[in-house]
Amino acid sequence: MRPEVCVGAVAVLDDRILLVRRGHGPAAGEWSIPGGRVEGGETLAEAVVREVAEETGLEAVCDDLIGWVERIGHDHHFVIFDFYVTVLDDPDTPPQAGADAAEAGWVPLDEVSHLRLADGLAEFLHAHGIVPVIA
Repeated sequence: MRPEVCVGAVAVLDDRILLVRRGHGPAAGEWSIPGGRVEGGETLAEAVVREVAEETGLEAVCDDLIGWVERIGHDHHFVIFDFYVTVLDDPDTPPQAGADAAEAGWVPLDEVSHLRLADGLAEFLHAHGIVPVIA
């Protein structure tokens, strides 16, 4: 199994974070930030923008790199680069789940810890000052 390069998009607006509930893959049924594999010939920034559009229907621009993580399971090895993004759509435009997302929404930051999150996401968001609590 070879490592695969992936990206994640962290969009925060009005004390809410953009999250998707995964419909497929290793984290199916769990909430996570929009993201996925980088396609051949695609830059990391292009992949971030594409993944946000595919999974939420929202248009975004890629901002600064937050950090990276590795997720290794019995059938996958992902190296994930997470970036801040700015959503260009009107703040009242609701995200629409698409691609492999079963659900998408803006979640208040103080409610994130109550969701069933993908492994390591709460710790990552807390370590980078994005969410205050990881209970």
